[in-house]
Amino acid sequence: MDQHEETGLSEAFWAVARHLRHLTKDALAPWQITPSQSRALNVLGRQDALRLSELAEQLRIAPRSATEVVDDLQARGLVERRADPADRRATLVALTDPGRDALRAIEAARRAEADRFFSALSPDDRAHLSRILRTLT
Repeated sequence: MDQHEETGLSEAFWAVARHLRHLTKDALAPWQITPSQSRALNVLGRQDALRLSELAEQLRIAPRSATEVVDDLQARGLVERRADPADRRATLVALTDPGRDALRAIEAARRAEADRFFSALSPDDRAHLSRILRTLT
């Protein structure tokens, strides 16, 4: 592959990534959830509960930023803070029942957007793209 083709591939990849980010933002709009908050809900949905520092680490953001995300989600009743039974000084963050419901609805909306987006590809092309992306990650 020559330099021009590599540049075109990179530009096409980033254009698709930008488009997917916009679709995600649109899919989150009905819940008034930011992408950062959505990512936090996803992480918490895979765990029983996490310390704030663990959540920040998994989100790859500063602890202060994680605190702001959790504060916003807690104000909306989507997460709760509770004492860590293993360390009374530590606090755990967990999804509430409304948080789990919101996460399920958001995941369904995102899947629907992705299905619409990727429907332009044939089933074989989707399978090839999936294989290629898994190889890259």
